[in-house]
Amino acid sequence: MKKVVTIQDISCFGKCSTTVALPVISAMGVECAVIPTAVLSTHTAGFHGFTFRDLTEDIPAVTDHWKREGLTFDGLYTGYLGSPEQAAMIEDFIDKIGPRCVFVDPAMADNGKLYTGFGPEIVDAMRHLCGRADVIVPNITESALMMGAEYREPGSYDGAYIRDLLIRLAENGAKTAAITGVRLKDRPGEQGIMAYSRESGQFTEYFHEHLPVSFHGTGDLFAAVMFAALILGKPLRDAMRIAASNVLNSIRATMDDPDYRYSVKFELCIPELIRMLED
Repeated sequence: MKKVVTIQDISCFGKCSTTVALPVISAMGVECAVIPTAVLSTHTAGFHGFTFRDLTEDIPAVTDHWKREGLTFDGLYTGYLGSPEQAAMIEDFIDKIGPRCVFVDPAMADNGKLYTGFGPEIVDAMRHLCGRADVIVPNITESALMMGAEYREPGSYDGAYIRDLLIRLAENGAKTAAITGVRLKDRPGEQGIMAYSRESGQFTEYFHEHLPVSFHGTGDLFAAVMFAALILGKPLRDAMRIAASNVLNSIRATMDDPDYRYSVKFELCIPELIRMLED
């Protein structure tokens, strides 16, 4: 049985980060350990006055304990990190524990700007961490920020813009870079993922229907499924397809509930996710 660890925050209510990654990865048949970077009473979208407990100081202690115990992992998946210091601690985890596959979602920005509470130093830290990864899955905003490139609005760019970003991301060190949320101007009504392998020099893409809605936590769901599919040995395009299809299914299962602030109802779509893995 494959064994992995995810390092990201826990929102006690509202499905995102660890509370998406842990059940989904486990349901896919992969043992999933966790290192929480913070504990929040709720996620930060749609709620106000939430509590926040910073667990930065616990990360090196857990790392050192696991090192002494001789624990090993087939993969490491990192998501939202609260500070540049946490990104540096994950690099220390990579050095000490040596996970076979490092998968980084540099969750720090969207829609052309950084998330609230982040400054430019998080961009440098994430760029450095991505340089240590086997696979990275930034969105277009995160890609542009890390590479110092111009950010372009969805539907305003062509494939050459994305391919240039992918090559630059790979040259930064990642073996495979995959940009999520791609909406090309010559493919209206579609959204997809475009990827580039530094080792083979090949581009890979998967496009699907664009649904004109937005739910919190769908990026976390995509990353968790893609990561676990890769760990299970699925080829890159298959892992992208399975992850994107699962997100679409989860959105469709949620669209009849307009006040659903707590992310998509991914639980209802786990049986179909398992069937996709068996294809």
